[in-house]
Amino acid sequence: MSHAGPNAAASARPSGGDDGAAPDGPKTWRDVVGAYVGLTKPRVIELLLLTTVPVMFFAERGIPSLGLVAATVVGGALSAGSASTYNCVYDRDIDEQMRRTRRRALPRHIVSPVSALVFATVLAVLSTVVLALWVNWLSAALSVLANAFYVLVYTMILKRRTTQNIVWGGLAGCFPALIGWTAVTGELAWTPVVLFLVVFFWTPPHTWALALRYREDYRNVDVPMLPVVKPAAEVGRQVVVYSWVMVATSLLLWPVAGTSLVYPALAAVLGVVFLVEAHRMWSRTKASEALGEINPMRLFHASNLYLSLLFVAVALDPLLSR
Repeated sequence: MSHAGPNAAASARPSGGDDGAAPDGPKTWRDVVGAYVGLTKPRVIELLLLTTVPVMFFAERGIPSLGLVAATVVGGALSAGSASTYNCVYDRDIDEQMRRTRRRALPRHIVSPVSALVFATVLAVLSTVVLALWVNWLSAALSVLANAFYVLVYTMILKRRTTQNIVWGGLAGCFPALIGWTAVTGELAWTPVVLFLVVFFWTPPHTWALALRYREDYRNVDVPMLPVVKPAAEVGRQVVVYSWVMVATSLLLWPVAGTSLVYPALAAVLGVVFLVEAHRMWSRTKASEALGEINPMRLFHASNLYLSLLFVAVALDPLLSR
C-alpha cells in the first residue's frame, strides 16, 4: 500500500527538537506495545462504543445480556482499531508532516508499514469472527462494511479530493448505532436509522471544529478540509446548519421509537446547549479569522460531550420509563 502523498518530496522526517516529535525508531517493548495501541486510535474507539452500547439497552428495552454486550464491544473495538490502523498506514506520508499526527507510530518509525498492515488485517479477521460467532452475522457484515467504507471510500478516495470528505466519509462512524441494534434484535429498523442519522449530522460540526484548529496542518499537506478552502465564517455557518439538522433529527427518535418523555426532554436540553455553542462560534468566526479568537476546540469538546450524553439518554429512557 505504498503511495506518494502531497508534497512528499518536500517532507522532512521529524527527529525531535522544537516541534516536539520523538526520535525515530523503537526504544523498549513498552514503546512498541504503546505504538500498536496508538495505531488503533483508542479515543475514537471509545466514542464509537459509546454509540453502540446505549443502543443495545434501548433495543432490549432494559439491560441486555452482559455476554452479548461484551462480545459486541470486543468485536466493535477490534473492527474500529483495524480501520484506524489501515488509515494510519495509508496516511503515513501526510501524518509525518502534520504537527497533530507526527508523533504517531509510523511517522516515528516504531512500527513498519508492513507490520501495521498485518496488524490491521488480524484485527479485522478477529473482529469478524467474534461478531459472527458470538453476536450474529448481520452485525458482523455491518462491521465489515463500516471498516471497508472508512478505508476505501473515506481514506483512499474522498479525504484528499473534496471538501465533502468528512460529510460522506463520516458515514462509517454511524454504523455502531446499527450494529448495537442488530446485535440485540437481529434485524434493522427505523429506530437505529434515526440514531445513525444523528451521528451523520453530528460528524461535520465535530470534525470541522477540529479541522479549523489545525487548518494550517491540512493546508500544508493539500487535504481540502472545509476550513482550508473556505473562510472561517462559512465554516461557522455550515456548522450551525448541520447542528440544527442534528438536533431536529435527535428529537425524531421520540415519535419514531415511541420513547417516554425522558428522552426528548434530555435531548432538547442538550440540543439547546449545543446550538448555543455553535451559534457563538459562528459569531466569533464572523468577527475574526484568528484561531485564538474563534476557539474552535470549545465546540469540538462540546460536541463530544453532547453525543456522549445524548446516547446516555438513549440508554436511560427504557430504564427510567418502566
